[in-house]
Amino acid sequence: MDYVRDLSTYVSDAPTAVTLGKFDGVHRGHRKLIAKIHELARENGWKTAVFTFDVAPQVFMGERAQKLLVTNRERAEIMRDLNVDILIECPFTEELKSMEADAFVRNILVEKLHASAVVVGTDFHFGKNRSGSPAFLQQQGPASGFQTIIVPKEKDDGRDISSTWIRGELAKGNVRKVRELLGYPYFIDGKIVHGRHLGHKLGFPTINQLPAPEKMLPPNGVYFSQTFVGGHLYQGISNIGVKPTVDGNHMGIETYLFDCSLDLYEQQARVELLDFRRPEKRFENLDQLKAKIDEDIRAADLFFQPD
Repeated sequence: MDYVRDLSTYVSDAPTAVTLGKFDGVHRGHRKLIAKIHELARENGWKTAVFTFDVAPQVFMGERAQKLLVTNRERAEIMRDLNVDILIECPFTEELKSMEADAFVRNILVEKLHASAVVVGTDFHFGKNRSGSPAFLQQQGPASGFQTIIVPKEKDDGRDISSTWIRGELAKGNVRKVRELLGYPYFIDGKIVHGRHLGHKLGFPTINQLPAPEKMLPPNGVYFSQTFVGGHLYQGISNIGVKPTVDGNHMGIETYLFDCSLDLYEQQARVELLDFRRPEKRFENLDQLKAKIDEDIRAADLFFQPD
């Protein structure tokens, strides 16, 4: 996959079927757009291209905080897994913010990406003052050499799937519903770092990760999880929070991997949250903490038992 973060010198070497948007979460609705550009590319011998931004326009303009379902790195990995040929992660600058919609079509879609098809959702807007719309693309397309395909929203229980809805469910700790809306388990991807090694002393050796500052996390607590690391999949339990019994200062993710005694420091791990177990709690002593972890592990054994 070509991962392009500087458009100043980039020009596609082939016609493209391109879709555009923020793609936070790369959820089921986003995947519907990506499936469509793959279909068009296969039929016509084009390349697939996804155009997005390095920061959401709303964040750039101070309308909301930078809390993402997926970091830019995670989003790029998902796009690679989806076999996208070109990912454009365009810097959202004042120049781009003030670009008229027709200039965006001409300078980026036509001249940079050689777009032969543009696939967008029904509510997509672009250009200065959000003046560009799906209808505008349909008007501009014939003279600019591309067709425009408007894809209806993907729905769940009659409601449009959106990143906003998913963020709301995640804020409630409803990771099961988040998984339904995304189409995959919510995950935290990051390097394994050294912790305080208390897990080893308690008999539960763990891995520790520090989430990216912009990564949205569910409420602090214990979750049933599965972790991909070193080419293996491990079931386990994860604690998200500040570990109030023993630390209480630093937000992190600590995961106990069942049936794993390997040294995994500095390796990249993807921890997928499957279900909420309990809120984070401060215990009076380590014996109480150990007893509660024993309970969590027994509950996880039941959770992971095949039906």
